[in-house]
Amino acid sequence: MNETELQFLHDQTLRILEDIGVRLEHDEIVARLLAAGAQPGHKAQEVRFPRRMVQDYLGLAPRTVLLADRRGGVTALQPGSTTAYWTNPGMYIWDGKARREAASADLADVARICDHLENVQGVMGMAVHDVLPQHRDFAGLRIIAENCLKHVRVLCFTAKGMEALAAMKPVFPGNWFSMGFTAHGPLRWTHLALDVFLKSAGHGIPVTINGEPMAGVSGPVTLAGSIAVGNAEILAGIVVNQLLEPGRPVIHNLGLAHVFDMKHATAVTGGPENALFAQAAGDLGRFYGIPSSSWVSTEAVYEDEQAAMEKMFGFHTHAANGVSLIWGMGQLESELTLSPAQLVIDNEMINYSRRYRQGFRMTAEELPFDLIREVGSAGSYLETDHTLSRYRDVLFEPEILNRQPRANCPGPLPDVARARAAAILLADTAPKISSEAAAELRRVERHFAG
Repeated sequence: MNETELQFLHDQTLRILEDIGVRLEHDEIVARLLAAGAQPGHKAQEVRFPRRMVQDYLGLAPRTVLLADRRGGVTALQPGSTTAYWTNPGMYIWDGKARREAASADLADVARICDHLENVQGVMGMAVHDVLPQHRDFAGLRIIAENCLKHVRVLCFTAKGMEALAAMKPVFPGNWFSMGFTAHGPLRWTHLALDVFLKSAGHGIPVTINGEPMAGVSGPVTLAGSIAVGNAEILAGIVVNQLLEPGRPVIHNLGLAHVFDMKHATAVTGGPENALFAQAAGDLGRFYGIPSSSWVSTEAVYEDEQAAMEKMFGFHTHAANGVSLIWGMGQLESELTLSPAQLVIDNEMINYSRRYRQGFRMTAEELPFDLIREVGSAGSYLETDHTLSRYRDVLFEPEILNRQPRANCPGPLPDVARARAAAILLADTAPKISSEAAAELRRVERHFAG
């Protein structure tokens, strides 16, 4: 979108917030908003946000969101920064033979694999079936922390679970985990979502504010209409979070939006429209001066040609449009399922796309005229020092893609990726957490699970 279109979208979003309002199913937060200058809506628990109020609270959100890992690294998310990547949540594991409910051991294995994939900056929790639903948020954080040194994006299941997560935060320095929640629209934030925001406030925990309009169902069927509804949901969520904790790091996530397949009555997460929503997410992040986020997904249930087409298109277009944070690595079946093989394949896709986006430079150094004169006609560049010293800088070297003749091909890509994931797990023997830190996480877990 150009600046004129972005300003029109912003103005219409403010009009939605000011004239129509958003349903906020939390009496305490509604009261605090009204005391801060919001106006009652047309129905119970509806709040209308004056334009100046939205602008003022949006201005409190920091431009940079820092996400720490446990190796001492920090990923700085900003509008236009290098894109970071996270994995996918989900309920099931696909191992190439059967889909089964995910268990704690599966989440541990996914975390261990992610520790060795260079493009994974964050590992998301999962709905593991062997842990009670009300404990899955803080138990999931502990499981990932015991098996991976990368940033953790927890799933939030209850407000009490959020209290447990806050108690776990001091175990390691920095923002070693973050959280998020989604509006259940149209123009509605549930009591659970708002209570999670309330209970997590005051701890500096970065939060992804997710709008999830489904074009044709919970948003207008036109993309512009759904973008405006989703943006209104997100801005309302940002106002709430800045009211509860001024300066809290927030990420604007419109890229969770999707469309409705009118023929099959299914939610579409891997279509071309999803890439357009992500484009809008990147544009809005830059317009508001805060990091943006999106979601790369596929309806494919196998690591097949459909998954390759939808996910490669997604990773490339979302990053090309300047989205700060993309999640969905390893995902199949519209987020329901995680495949370790697809996780490895996605890592390769991101490397492939990154190399393309690096482009090439047209400089005297990159166009070595003296070398061209030295080799002359009918010569060879293969034996030159220039080729030996530069080929790793300029040529993409895949880890699992086949470049050998048929006779030496290692097999279908999903099988190669599955073998790579298994090899990572076999070689992953180094401890990821001290006994003292593990004991403290488990102590907090026992306290809140009791």
